Amino acid sequence: MTWGQRRWRRWAAGAAGVVVVAGLAVTTAVPAVAEANGVGATPAMGWSSWSFIRHDPTAADIEAQAAAMVSSGLSSAGYDYVNIDDYWYDCPGSQGPDVDSYGRWVTNATEFPPGSGGGNGIAVVASYVHSLGLKFGIYVTPGISKQAVTENTPILGTSYTAAEIATTTSENNYNCGGMTGINYSAPGAQDFINSWADEFASWGVDYVKLDGVGDSDIDDVQAWSAALEQTGRPIHLELSNSLDIANAATWAEYSNGWRTGGDIECYCSADGSSYPLTDWSNVQSRFAQVAQWQPYGGPGAFNDYDSIEVGNGPADDGITDAEAQSQLSLWAMGASPLVLGVDLTQLNSTELGDLKNTAVIAVDQDGIDASRIVSNVNQQVFAKTEQNGDVILGLFNYSGSTSQTVTVSLAAAGIRGRATATNLWTGASAGTLSGTYSVTLGAGAVQLLKLVPAAGTTGPTTYDAASSANTLAGGAVVAGCNSCLDGEKVGYVGDGGTLTFNDVDVSAAGTYAVQIGYLDGSSGTVGRSATITVNGGAVQTLTFVPTGSFGNPGSVTVSLPLKAGENTVEFSDSAAYAPDFEAITVPSAATTSVTGYLAASSANTLAGGAAVQSCSACTGGEKVGYVGDGGTLTFNRVNVSSAGVYPVLIEYCDGSSGDTGRSATITVNGVVVQTIVFTPTGGFATPGTVTAYLPLSAGANTVEFSDASAYAPDFNGITVSQ
Repeated sequence: MTWGQRRWRRWAAGAAGVVVVAGLAVTTAVPAVAEANGVGATPAMGWSSWSFIRHDPTAADIEAQAAAMVSSGLSSAGYDYVNIDDYWYDCPGSQGPDVDSYGRWVTNATEFPPGSGGGNGIAVVASYVHSLGLKFGIYVTPGISKQAVTENTPILGTSYTAAEIATTTSENNYNCGGMTGINYSAPGAQDFINSWADEFASWGVDYVKLDGVGDSDIDDVQAWSAALEQTGRPIHLELSNSLDIANAATWAEYSNGWRTGGDIECYCSADGSSYPLTDWSNVQSRFAQVAQWQPYGGPGAFNDYDSIEVGNGPADDGITDAEAQSQLSLWAMGASPLVLGVDLTQLNSTELGDLKNTAVIAVDQDGIDASRIVSNVNQQVFAKTEQNGDVILGLFNYSGSTSQTVTVSLAAAGIRGRATATNLWTGASAGTLSGTYSVTLGAGAVQLLKLVPAAGTTGPTTYDAASSANTLAGGAVVAGCNSCLDGEKVGYVGDGGTLTFNDVDVSAAGTYAVQIGYLDGSSGTVGRSATITVNGGAVQTLTFVPTGSFGNPGSVTVSLPLKAGENTVEFSDSAAYAPDFEAITVPSAATTSVTGYLAASSANTLAGGAAVQSCSACTGGEKVGYVGDGGTLTFNRVNVSSAGVYPVLIEYCDGSSGDTGRSATITVNGVVVQTIVFTPTGGFATPGTVTAYLPLSAGANTVEFSDASAYAPDFNGITVSQ
């Protein structure tokens, strides 16, 4: 199973069938258990009043937004819901919303006046929205108003009353208050919700947002689901907010979508206005949610990351144009509803173009939740595989202040060999990609790519760390992990505990670019370490980059020598704990050597004291020492056929004590690229390896190792692969 296929495994038990496209098995059915009310096959698109209008909705305002949705061309792009959020009803005080003679909320007739022929003011607005070819939504919260209980209103069509179904437990109503719970085992309880749903249906409601939902409101969710279905009108049911992931299956069974977190709005204006609508930190909070909730969304029932705050320009939106594209891209990768929160009558032309980008909308409407395959502090990458085998890749700079170079192994996204790439925001070709791919992104920026694999390419194989085929020893155990593959990881590796993958099977011997999925909650920039042993021989000790927490997966790619057939790959640390492990992903083919092995002691430039030394354990029996402290080692003939970022395997010796070894600055063609802190190998005659990803130009390149103030490790050689 590839990383791009994760979200499909969750629904395999209920799948109607599986097709194989470009070597990837992709399910063709909807989730096994999802709301079956005839709506929500794709994520909802539209507009909601809360972000911009908030507590002052009027009929005129809602109708103006509906008209602007059509005149702007947004409706032609697929945005079709026009939803009134809170404050459409009378709220006289702390005893809850005003109620009619049957205990249901009363419309604020001042702001939503009846039509000339009478009737409900909400129904008048709904009729206007429908006349434009759009759909209409409304807001409600669980329970029954205390006013209905106090008045003991009858329940329509029954002999029961409000007091007979009410409990003494308070229910959430964020702005009016005064809602109390319903005892759904009491006769008349479901009838009450049915009567309310029937009223909404008679007004022309197409969408109901049930707000204030928590674990204690499952009965309300079930009741509203049944009530809306019995109306005979297709009505979308959306749940809000900060739903519990532990009950994801329940939300999927009884609703079309659920808010995974709190409000996207920042509520940060100095003058009490709606602007700015949000800020980058609120958008940032959704990255972890998209990763954690990925297994649970699908056709009929989707993860909802809240409103899209894009359209009124950076000053009013509260996010830059780059961050706006990132919000839209992240929501699209997560197959979230695209419900706008901006003022549609004052749209910024640039952002309107972004909102109508049909290629990005198609990524959202495919209904597939992307997996996070890179999470290295400010570098985030999500990927998903379309049913036709195309791969969508979203590369994000999480930082809102500095540029970042984001690098991803295409194997982790399900691409082996080559793929043609298209930038979905610009429509321009991004060339033919293979191996690893890097892009430098400005603060808060994104690159959204569609990759079409070349014919005949096959995907990698992912080995789950928690699989029973592996060997766990010395304290290593399987643990739950909501955001991990199949909800599990292996912890307590190291300090004597080991994790061994026993059946890593490849068809031919060679060096493979293996992606390691891990979790490391260490503080700072340097994480835990692990020694990687292949077929009984230690290959390298790798120091990991912290991922933010032990519930937040990240990934790193290393080069491992594998033999044809089955291999064992072990992770250990004799003295301290290693990270937790989620999986390893092995490509279908070994990397192809471009330049072969370049010995440090041959045909290179040594300066400032660097010197060739004997080393019986090193390749060729030699190494270069005294690099650093002014000494430099320069590889002069690093030749590649085309420009790109290449994995470079560095063989070195470092006899430092402790967990942290010496450092070296790597310069490519005269430009400093990065400084690596090496992991000690156990001695200056004991070789180890680490892989760096270096940008190389077509033709000959120079790669220099140096340290201006201290000694670097000794170097044996480098191998450049693609």
